[in-house]
Amino acid sequence: MIQQVGLFPHQTIEANVSTVPRLLGWPESQQRARAAELLELTGLDPRKYADRYPAQLSGGERQRVGVARALAADPPIMLMDEPFAAVDPIVRERLQNEFLRLQDDLAKTILFVTHDIDEAIKMGDLVAVLQVGGELAQFGTPADILAHPATEFVAKFVGADRGLKRLSLYRVGDVPLDLVLTAQVGDPGRSVLARMADHHFDYVLVLDESDRPLGWIHQRSIVSEEPISATTAHPSSPVLDRRTTLKDALSLLLEADVQAGVVLDRAGTLLGVLSIGGIADWIRRQDPAVGDAATTR
Repeated sequence: MIQQVGLFPHQTIEANVSTVPRLLGWPESQQRARAAELLELTGLDPRKYADRYPAQLSGGERQRVGVARALAADPPIMLMDEPFAAVDPIVRERLQNEFLRLQDDLAKTILFVTHDIDEAIKMGDLVAVLQVGGELAQFGTPADILAHPATEFVAKFVGADRGLKRLSLYRVGDVPLDLVLTAQVGDPGRSVLARMADHHFDYVLVLDESDRPLGWIHQRSIVSEEPISATTAHPSSPVLDRRTTLKDALSLLLEADVQAGVVLDRAGTLLGVLSIGGIADWIRRQDPAVGDAATTR
């Protein structure tokens, strides 16, 4: 997958994804089936996107098509040359997280080229740091490189904040989640208030019929004679995925100026709550240097 994606502008999305299978002589029916499968895998509905052209897609959507095209013939090794460099930071982060999710399913060997050390730490199981002239400065796990830079060049490259960068090595799914008091839309206000008093909670997290969180309600906003309503729930907490790095999770919590985020599974069902205090306590047990950095931040 090359820089700037490089889709063929005169071909449909389906034809772009089918490029390598077509060159390999696959039957047309197999090409179409594979293209539909990969568009679905990368979050693009083939009924909506197959007959479109690259100019009709956003930058993030074109990146997804590029991933699908690279996977089309199921290569044993994928080369991704700065695949997310041409999109804005918000889309880039979303694509990174989406690709990590895909990698869980694909389990494929990928050589990922980037100039961004944060991206390398987030995406890579092993990292090779090359200095000017293509000389290998250090090769190892992200944890090794951040904890023990081999040379002054590597130390400067990873940055003085490498303690915080090491938060990228851990994910939300690694941390025990806090329990939270929940109520479903329609629950009697009186019973919810009673449970809040029993557990000494000031807030309750409101869920819909499928156990997906809608937001928080303070006990002062609950009327004992009325059922819990979705309209009074405030979705102030960031929504976190189990694969979100602790660095990204901490950043989202600080940006939202809240103490906890809601963690969901792939189906959007509540798994628990992750708090700033919970992050600090857990990483301090794992790595005192990282815990001190996070607390300072």
